[in-house]
Amino acid sequence: MSVTVTNLGFPRIGPRRELKQALESYWAGKSDEKTLLESAAALRATNWTKQRAAGIDHIPSNDFSLYDHVLDICAMVGAIPSVYGQVQSKTSVDTYFAMARGSQEYGTVEHPYLSCGHQHGLGVPAMEMTKWFDTNYHYMVPELSSDQSFALTSTKPVDEFKEAQALGIKTRPVLLGPVTFLTLAKSKTEGFDTLKLLSALIPVYVEVLRQLAEAGAEWVQIDEPCLATDLGDGVALALQTAYGRFAEAVPQLRLLLTSYFGAYGDNLDAALSLPVAGIHLDLARAPEQLETVLAKAPKSLTLSLGVIDGRNVWRANLPALLDKLEPVVAQRGADKIFIAPSCSMLHVPIDLDAETTLDPEVKNWMAFAAQKLGELKTLGRALNEGRDSVKAELTESMRAAASRKSSQKIHNPAVAARMAAVTKEMASRKSPFAARQKAQRDRLQLVAYPTTTIGSFPQTPEVRKARAANAKGALGHAEYNDFLRKETEAAVRWQEEIGIDVLVHGEFERNDMVQYFGEQLDGFTFTKNGWVQSYGSRYVRPPIIFGDVTRPKPMTVEWWHYAQSLTKKPMKGMLTGPVTILNWSFVRDDIPRSETCRQIALAIRDEVTDLEKAGAAMIQIDEAALREGLPLRRSEWQHYLDWAVDAFRITASGVDDATQIHTHMCYSEFNDIIAAIGAMDADVISIETSRSKMELLDAFVDYRYPNEIGPGVYDIHSPRVPDVSEMVDLLQKARKHLSPDQIWVNPDCGLKTRKWDEVRPALVNMVAAAEQARAKLH
Repeated sequence: MSVTVTNLGFPRIGPRRELKQALESYWAGKSDEKTLLESAAALRATNWTKQRAAGIDHIPSNDFSLYDHVLDICAMVGAIPSVYGQVQSKTSVDTYFAMARGSQEYGTVEHPYLSCGHQHGLGVPAMEMTKWFDTNYHYMVPELSSDQSFALTSTKPVDEFKEAQALGIKTRPVLLGPVTFLTLAKSKTEGFDTLKLLSALIPVYVEVLRQLAEAGAEWVQIDEPCLATDLGDGVALALQTAYGRFAEAVPQLRLLLTSYFGAYGDNLDAALSLPVAGIHLDLARAPEQLETVLAKAPKSLTLSLGVIDGRNVWRANLPALLDKLEPVVAQRGADKIFIAPSCSMLHVPIDLDAETTLDPEVKNWMAFAAQKLGELKTLGRALNEGRDSVKAELTESMRAAASRKSSQKIHNPAVAARMAAVTKEMASRKSPFAARQKAQRDRLQLVAYPTTTIGSFPQTPEVRKARAANAKGALGHAEYNDFLRKETEAAVRWQEEIGIDVLVHGEFERNDMVQYFGEQLDGFTFTKNGWVQSYGSRYVRPPIIFGDVTRPKPMTVEWWHYAQSLTKKPMKGMLTGPVTILNWSFVRDDIPRSETCRQIALAIRDEVTDLEKAGAAMIQIDEAALREGLPLRRSEWQHYLDWAVDAFRITASGVDDATQIHTHMCYSEFNDIIAAIGAMDADVISIETSRSKMELLDAFVDYRYPNEIGPGVYDIHSPRVPDVSEMVDLLQKARKHLSPDQIWVNPDCGLKTRKWDEVRPALVNMVAAAEQARAKLH
C-alpha cells in the first residue's frame, strides 16, 4: 500500500506558447484544421510524457483545451446557441471558434456563422465571457434555454484518453461536473433555474463515462468547484441526482469529486454523502477544513490532499507539509490518500528553469508547474519510503524557506513608516461629486455623449518587434523612443481626425497594463517565459510581488506630457489601480493581501498627484479586477471590499475637484457589489456592457448611481466590427437607464489585442453613433 501522487491539470499553452502560435495561424487562414489539431496533439503528448517522467501516478487527460474547458463542455453536450447554426452530430471546429470569438460573415439561415472570423462584415457576436471563479482565467458562459435539449456532439474526453493510451500512458480523465456547468450557465429565459435542465443533461454525461469505462479508465476526476461557493438548497439534491445516476450506470468507475479555490464549508455534508470513491480538498486555500473532513469522512473514502499551491509561484516548505501529512496517512492508511496540487496548474507558469535572468536568491523561493510536479514526487517518496529517501530535497526546501523568511530584500522600514502614517482623510476627495462635476465641466467643456477609448491601441507586430529589439540591445533606447513617439503621434492625430473627444496616447511603450507598472516599482520581479493563459490565445506574464512596494520615480508622466503636447483636446493619464495590480500578480503569502494592496495604493497615489501637477485634467485608474478578488463566500465579501475600495480611494483622493478621475471595470457582474462601486467615488466609470446588451446597467439604475458612466458599446474581445446602428441601439438602451449627462461612449475594454483594420472602422462607427445620439437630444 502506498500514497498515490496525482495532478489535477497542467498548463495547456506549451513551453514556448506553441498553442498561441497554432491558433493564431489557423484564425489568420495561414494553416488548416489538420495542422492545428496536430499541434494540439503534440502539446498533449509533451505534457503527459513530462508528468510521467516526474513520477505522477494519476496523470490528467482532457485538461487540455483549444480555447476554454467550459466551452468544451458546451461542444460536448450540444449546448450550441441557435445563432451559431443547428446542432450537428459533431461540433465543428469553426462552430467552436465562432462561439468563442464571434464571426464576421453571415451565411445561410441554417448556418449563419460560416466564417470563423477571417473576414470583416456583420456576422455574429461571441458568447459572453467572464472570470473563472476568483481567478484571472476567463471562461465562456454557456447560454441555455428553458427547453434546452442536450446530445453527445463531441467525444473529446474519450478521444484524448485513448490518445494517451496509444502512447502507453494511462490517464485520469477530467470532466467539468454537470452541476457546476449548469450553475455557471446563463439562461435566455429570465428567472429560469438552469439546474432544472439536469435531468436532460445527465444522460450525456453517463454516455461519456460509459465510453471512458469501456476504453479502460479506472478513475475519472469530476470537477465541481461550485462546492466552494454559497449554494441554494436545490444544489444538494442536484448533486445526489447526478452522482447517484453515475454510480448506478457505471459502477466500475471510481469517481474523484474535486472542488478547489476554497473550503467545502456548509456544502461538506452534501459532498460526503455522494456515491464517489474519493474527494479532493484544496488545502492551500483552506487548510483549516482538513480536521473537519478527517472527522466526518467515511474510512472507505479516498482523500485527495491538495497541499501544493496550484495558484501561486512560491516554493513549498516540504518538511512542514510532511509534519501535517504523516499523521493523516497513519490515521487513514496510505492507500486512501492522494497527494495533489490544490487545483489545476493552469494558473501558474510552466517551468522555472526557463528563467535565466531572475535574481538567484528570489528565484530559489519559487516553483512553477514543472517544479511543483517535483515537489509532489518528493512528498510521495517521503510518505512511502521515509524522509531519508529524499533527505537532500527536504534539506534544500527547508533552507529556501528560511532564506525567504529572513531576507532583507523583503522588508523596507520606510514602507512600514509610511503605512503607519496613512490617515482616514487620505481616502476622501475634497468635495462631494456634485461639486466636483461642476468644476470638471467648467474646465473640460465637453459635448454630450463624449467619446473616448479605454486606453490602449493595437500592439502591432512592428511595435512588438521594436520592443523585442530594444530588449535585446539591437535597437538603441534613443531609436526606440523615437519609434514610440511616432506611433503615439500617429494615434493622436488619427483620433483627432475621426473626432474622438477625449484622447489616449495608445500605450505603445507598455508591454502589459500590470507588468509595465510593476517593472518600475520596487518589490516586484518579472519572468521572461512565465506565461499564463487568460483566455484563448491571450496569455499574460503576471508580475511576482516578493517584497515591500515603493515607487522610486514617476512612471507615466513623461509619456503623458508628450502626448498632451500634440493636441489641444484632453489627454487621459492612464494608470492601473492597486487592486488590479494585486489581483493580476503572484502575491507574496507572508503578509495579508490587504497590506500589499495598500502599499501599491500609496505608490499609485504618488503617480496620480504627479500627473495632476504636470497638467493632466483626467486620470484613469483602471480597476478591471476589483470583482474577481471577491472571496467565494458572501460572508467574507465585506472585509475584502472595505480594504479594496479604501485602496482605490487612497490612489484617487489626492487631487483637486476639477481633476476628473476615471476608472474602468471589465466583465463584472455589478448588482451585488454596486454599493462598493459607488463607494469608490470615481467621477466616471467605464464598464463592459455590449455582450450583455446593457443588462449590467440595471445595477446602476436600481442603486441610483449618481456619477457618470461609459457603458461599452462594442465588444473588443471579438474581431467583429459592429455597425453604427448596432451601437446606436445600445446607446438607446443605455438612455432608458441613464440620463444623457451621465453617458460616455467607449468600447468595452482596451484595444491592445485587436488589429488596426478592426479598430479603425469600429471607432469610426462609434463616433458616428455618438453623433446620432446627440442629434436625438435636439
